[in-house]
Amino acid sequence: MKTEEALQRYFPNLANMPDLKKEIASISSIIKMDAGTVFLREGAYVKVIPLLLKGLAKVYKEEENGQEVLLYYIKPRESCIMSVTSMINNETSKVKAIIEEDAEVLVIPTDKALDIAKKYPKWNEFIYELFNIKFNELLDIIKILTFSNKDIRLLEYLRQRASIKEERFIKATHQQIADDLGSSREVISRLLKKLETQGTIKLELGIIELL
Repeated sequence: MKTEEALQRYFPNLANMPDLKKEIASISSIIKMDAGTVFLREGAYVKVIPLLLKGLAKVYKEEENGQEVLLYYIKPRESCIMSVTSMINNETSKVKAIIEEDAEVLVIPTDKALDIAKKYPKWNEFIYELFNIKFNELLDIIKILTFSNKDIRLLEYLRQRASIKEERFIKATHQQIADDLGSSREVISRLLKKLETQGTIKLELGIIELL
């Protein structure tokens, strides 16, 4: 897929400005990333701004105890806000971002992205809107993580994850869920079994169905 075609299909608000579309297309490239690829490391400088075309990515914050807590997902038609923030402030990243499902990503070099921000208000509107979306998602994550009832915390997490794909089936291991929530696999397995007994979910191998 050519970059201009990708912009038109996945980022029409940006593509509707011919000059902006042409400039982004001239400085960007489309790359494929396999699931498990870390494209942003904590403590590293941001080299590119990613625009996700296909797949799914997620952003973590590493705690002092070594656990990683999920902050938000990056879905198709979105970018990584923390990458943009680090770029603007010329700081190293405070988070880690990893590809969860095989992805296609349009990447823009950070120096070029800064130039675009100076020239095109439409780009800044896109970033501000995304900031608002991710801020609200982050508030939801904070709400989930601060629930005193672990059953409710887990159920809310599952519902949020299902809503991202607009389906009731969640493909994830117990360990992956534990990593997202900063818990242990044993605790998550026990809580999932409890939710299944309550009739809230149905467990299959590698799949959780919300009922």
